[in-house]
Amino acid sequence: MTEQAILSAREVRKSYREGPLAVDVLRGASLDVAPTEIVAIVGASGSGKSTLLHVLGGLDAPDDGVVMIGGVDLARMSDAERSRVRNERLGFVYQFHHLLPEFTAIDNVAMPLAIRRMPLAEARRVAQEALASVGLAERVQHHPTELSGGERQRTAIARAIVTRPACVLADEPTGNLDRDTARAVFDVFVELAQRSRTAVVIVTHDPEVAARCDRVLRLAHGQLSPA
Repeated sequence: MTEQAILSAREVRKSYREGPLAVDVLRGASLDVAPTEIVAIVGASGSGKSTLLHVLGGLDAPDDGVVMIGGVDLARMSDAERSRVRNERLGFVYQFHHLLPEFTAIDNVAMPLAIRRMPLAEARRVAQEALASVGLAERVQHHPTELSGGERQRTAIARAIVTRPACVLADEPTGNLDRDTARAVFDVFVELAQRSRTAVVIVTHDPEVAARCDRVLRLAHGQLSPA
C-alpha cells in the first residue's frame, strides 16, 4: 500500500467452544485498509464474517494475532483504552439500526458525543451536521418510528460518523433495504470516504454492493483472500 493503513490485522485467529468441541472460525486472517478505501468482505453464511468484524473493532479479542488501529495494537490497550478507541476512532453500522425509539434522530446521533461528556448543545450541533451530511437535515426531530427504513439506516450511519472516526465497520448495512435505498445508503459511504478520508469495511451478501467497493475480500476456511 502507498499509504499507511488505518486498520491492520495480522494472522488473526479465533475459535469458540461448542460443547466439547473447539470450532476454529478465524485461522490466520490478515488485511490492511487505507484511508478513503472501501473494502467488502464476502463469504458464505457462517464463515465468520461478523466474528471478524467484531475482532477488528475491538469488541472481541483474538486468540492469536494482532489488530492495529492507526498503528497501535489493540491487545496492548487496557479495557478503558479500547473503549476510548472504539468511541473516537471507529464507527459501527449494523443490519438493524439499533436506534433508541424514545429519542429523536438528533439525540440518537448525539449519543456517542454525550458518552464523551461533550456539552449537550455542542453534541446536538455536531449531530445535526452529521445528519445533514447524510441528507436528513429536515428529519432531525423525528423519532425512528417516523422515519423510513432508509432514513433509519442513514441515521445509524450519521451516529457512526458523528465522532469523525478513522474507520467505519459495517455489518450488512443494506441487508434490509430495497435496491434503490441500498444504493443511496452505499452512496453515503462513498461520500464519507472521499470527504473525510475515512476507511470503510463492509460485510455484505449483496453482489452489487461488493462490486462498487474498491476491493473485495472473501472469507473462507478462516482466511481472507481476493475475491
